[in-house]
Amino acid sequence: MSATQKALYLTARAGQWVVGEAPIPRPGPKDVLVKVISAGLNPLDWKLVDSQFSAFIKSYPFISGTDGAGILEEVGADVTTLVKGDKILFQGFFVNESATFQQYCLVPAAITAKIPDNISFDQAASVPLGLATVVLALYNHDPNTDKSALGLRLPDTHRSLRFTPPWAEGGTSQFAGKPAFIIGGASSVGQYALQIAKLANFSPIITTASPRNGSLLTSLGATHILDRTLPTSAILAELPKLTAGNPLEFVFDAIASADTQALAYQAVAPGGSVVVVLPENIPAALKKPEDKKKVSGVAGNVHFPQNRKCGEELFARLTEWLEKGIIKPNKVEVLPDGLAGVPEGLARLEAGKVSGTKLIARPQETP
Repeated sequence: MSATQKALYLTARAGQWVVGEAPIPRPGPKDVLVKVISAGLNPLDWKLVDSQFSAFIKSYPFISGTDGAGILEEVGADVTTLVKGDKILFQGFFVNESATFQQYCLVPAAITAKIPDNISFDQAASVPLGLATVVLALYNHDPNTDKSALGLRLPDTHRSLRFTPPWAEGGTSQFAGKPAFIIGGASSVGQYALQIAKLANFSPIITTASPRNGSLLTSLGATHILDRTLPTSAILAELPKLTAGNPLEFVFDAIASADTQALAYQAVAPGGSVVVVLPENIPAALKKPEDKKKVSGVAGNVHFPQNRKCGEELFARLTEWLEKGIIKPNKVEVLPDGLAGVPEGLARLEAGKVSGTKLIARPQETP
């Protein structure tokens, strides 16, 4: 194997994306070296360029990428669950040797899952960040989830709703028959929120989306779909009809714009719980202390120490969930030219020109 590889670098804060050379790292005792076949693009990747999320970056040039699938090239001395040649999916991290916008990267073996035969590399790379964001937001019980991540101050003191997870006793009955509202169901995270809500037996499961994505979202567990272009007042008027007047105790905002956060907060019943996937921006005028509504943020990466145990629980079950169709990957679109095609893909994400689909790059196809 060569000592170097192709990687996509962000040259500086507010800089450019440039394909260059990077050293191929060597795994530590508990790590594996992955030949990255498919890497998923996320909104976080373009937000890292110049925003508050740039705090995740400790030095430049920086390699991004937090969704990956590939083939094991080398395993650490203490790894007993995986062997060279295994096909795995995994989440990347915010240090160069662990990012997925390159041809080879490192990942701790404990937060990987084998890819079942019914899932392609491209499909597998659509799963990790979106699913982890949902699972960590709902089920992470680590007491340190109220701490900031990599120096980035997260929006409030709650980092997880700490529901009973579906792999624990009571996890599929705690909310059985209770309504859930998923804002942005066609987004990557929204699609996994729908599926986890179904796994937890929420009912009905209501979502907002473009009508053209209706059949897709129904197949993932949505029972009712509201046009995302409806005014907030119209959506709020429809919700009680769809819940048969039952209180809406759980809202997951997979978009987390100012408008959708306001919608989420108004939609949830007093005493209920809201997840927002970006820093909280709910108007103070909407907040009444007597309502006791809980708003939770999430640092959606299983590499963070406070997320690691929950992440290991997730990845230990992920192969079976994918094999049985409990979790279905996103629809994917493969970008041309490997890593060289990523900047244009990120521009499309930033412009809001991607819907219901996960953009995938194949690093090995980089010219």
